[in-house]
Amino acid sequence: QVQLVESGGGLVQPGGSLRLSCAASGFTLDYYAIGWFRQAPGKEREGVSCISSSDGSTYYADSVKGRFTISRDNAKNTVYLQMNSLKPEDTAVYYCAPGPLPLFRLCVLYEYDYWGQGTQVTVSS
Repeated sequence: QVQLVESGGGLVQPGGSLRLSCAASGFTLDYYAIGWFRQAPGKEREGVSCISSSDGSTYYADSVKGRFTISRDNAKNTVYLQMNSLKPEDTAVYYCAPGPLPLFRLCVLYEYDYWGQGTQVTVSS
């Protein structure tokens, strides 16, 4: 059974940092590109960042470039999203999903079939 569990969210002040984790079970992450997505109330879904299964190439939305870093540890079947210099507009539910290459199919076209329950990130003073 495919399962993805996100963790690491919480309440943080503007300028703070969080590291999100996406732990997979029921399948091996090695063979998939993995993406982080977010959705805030009243806003459209956004592909935040994706990482390739093959060469480690990455994609970042313009809104997070230079602040967020995606990484993967295939031995732990886990993908991470390090979020620095957080802003109130980063507030959303963040979830992960596996998908195909090239990365734009996952991060821009949202071609995924499974996703986790999400973790809430709230940036507020």
